[in-house]
Amino acid sequence: MDRAQKTELVADLNHSFAEVGVVVVTRNLGMTVAQSTKLRNAMRDAGASYKVSKNKLAKIALADTDYVTLGDMLTGPVGLATSIDPVAAAKVAVDFAKTNDKFEIVGGAMGATVLDVAGVQALATMPSLDELRAKIVGLLVAPATKLATIAQAPAAQLARVLAAYAEKDTADA
Repeated sequence: MDRAQKTELVADLNHSFAEVGVVVVTRNLGMTVAQSTKLRNAMRDAGASYKVSKNKLAKIALADTDYVTLGDMLTGPVGLATSIDPVAAAKVAVDFAKTNDKFEIVGGAMGATVLDVAGVQALATMPSLDELRAKIVGLLVAPATKLATIAQAPAAQLARVLAAYAEKDTADA
């Protein structure tokens, strides 16, 4: 990798750190290509991304961002899982770590707030932004649905009474 490529990589990482809601630092201890591909696909499906870079370049990219405190965690073979949704990257990383012994979570950060392993795991148990949006929409739609049901009920009862009288008249005849 020449100097121009390194500069471009640092700029790309810096831009990524500036717009994400969470960064999860992971350690990769001999993962296969298939395992890495599976992890990257899971991250992509969740709206997150996973990058492996040289620690020195990542530390340079962390400068002038809220995640500058992550520099101490960047030792050994690490990868960075990032997402705009503060929960997505943590969820995928924790789920993947449960099924793969060559992948472990080192820590992370939400903005300037540094998270240890337990913090990342706690973050992974929270509902994602999409789940929260769905709950809010459900709460907003529920009263309208109940109102429509209540408004329909008298007409349905009247129809049942008329049907009962009609059946009674046909039975009597």
